[in-house]
Amino acid sequence: MRVAIAGATGLIGTALARALREHGDTVLTVSRREPAEVVWDPARRRIDAAALEGLDAVFNLVGESIAGGRWTESRKALLRSSRIDVTRWLAETLASLGHPPGTFISASGINIYGNRGDELLDERASPGTDFLARVAVDWEAAADPARRRGIRVVHPRFAMVLSAEGGAMAKLLPPFRLGIGGPFGSGQQWMSWMAIDDVVAALRHVLASEVRGGVNITAPDPVRNADFARTLGRALHRPALIPVPAFALELAFGEMARETVLSSQRAVPAVLSASGFTPRFPTLDEAFGHVLGAAAP
Repeated sequence: MRVAIAGATGLIGTALARALREHGDTVLTVSRREPAEVVWDPARRRIDAAALEGLDAVFNLVGESIAGGRWTESRKALLRSSRIDVTRWLAETLASLGHPPGTFISASGINIYGNRGDELLDERASPGTDFLARVAVDWEAAADPARRRGIRVVHPRFAMVLSAEGGAMAKLLPPFRLGIGGPFGSGQQWMSWMAIDDVVAALRHVLASEVRGGVNITAPDPVRNADFARTLGRALHRPALIPVPAFALELAFGEMARETVLSSQRAVPAVLSASGFTPRFPTLDEAFGHVLGAAAP
C-alpha cells in the first residue's frame, strides 16, 4: 500500500512507519520539516495536497500531549486546536482531492468515555462530559468532511501505550526503577493499556479491514491502577508500595490529574476482537516482559 502518516515522528507514528516499510508498504511522512515526503504547515493551512492524490490511506496521529503541563486556559485551547482544527482541515483537504485516499485513520482516545468507574466500556458506550471527553467527541466529528466524501474513516481510540521508548510508561520507569513507585490516588481506578507492538499490529489490521468509526485500541484485560503498579514493580524486581495521594496530584496538576491518572476507563476492544484481531501480549505480565526486555534488571 501507499500511505501517508501525519505525526510520523511520535511514539506510535515512528513504530507504525517502520513496521509498514518492513512489510513492503510505501510510507510518506507528513511534517513541517524536511526531509518529509509531504511538507505541511497546519498553522498556515499549507500542504502539498498533490502528494496525497491516489493514496490508499492517510493516518492522522497529531495532537499536543495532554500531559505536557498544567491545563491553563491557553493550554486547553491548544489541546483542542491541535486536534480538532488540524483534523478538520486535513479532512477537508482529503475530501477536495480528485482521487482521495480510500481510508482516513484519525486518532482519538478512550478519554472519550470520561470517568466511568467500574463500567465496562466498548465502542457502543456513550461519551463522557468532561473536558477530554468533549475534545474527543469534537475530534472525531472533525473528520466528517472525509466521511461525506465517501472515505472510510476509522478513529483508533488509544489507551495507554506501553513502551520503554516514550509515552506515559517511559515517564513512570525512573521512579519505579528506584523502588519509589506506586499507585495513584486510591489505586482503584481502571486502566486500559496496550503494548506498542500490538498497537502497531492493530493499526495495520484496521488498515486492512473494513471497520469504521471508533475502535478501542486496548488489550482485552484492563487492570486497576494498583495492580498496574504492582505488576510493573514485579517486572522491574522493585517494590511498588508508595502511593501518590490524590490531593498531591491535584495540587500539582489540577484538572489534568483528575482527567488522566485519577480517571477510570475500563475500555475493552470489542470491535478489534469481532474483526478477528488477536494481540500477541494480552496480559500485563506478558506486555511488560516484552516492552522492558533486557531493560529490566
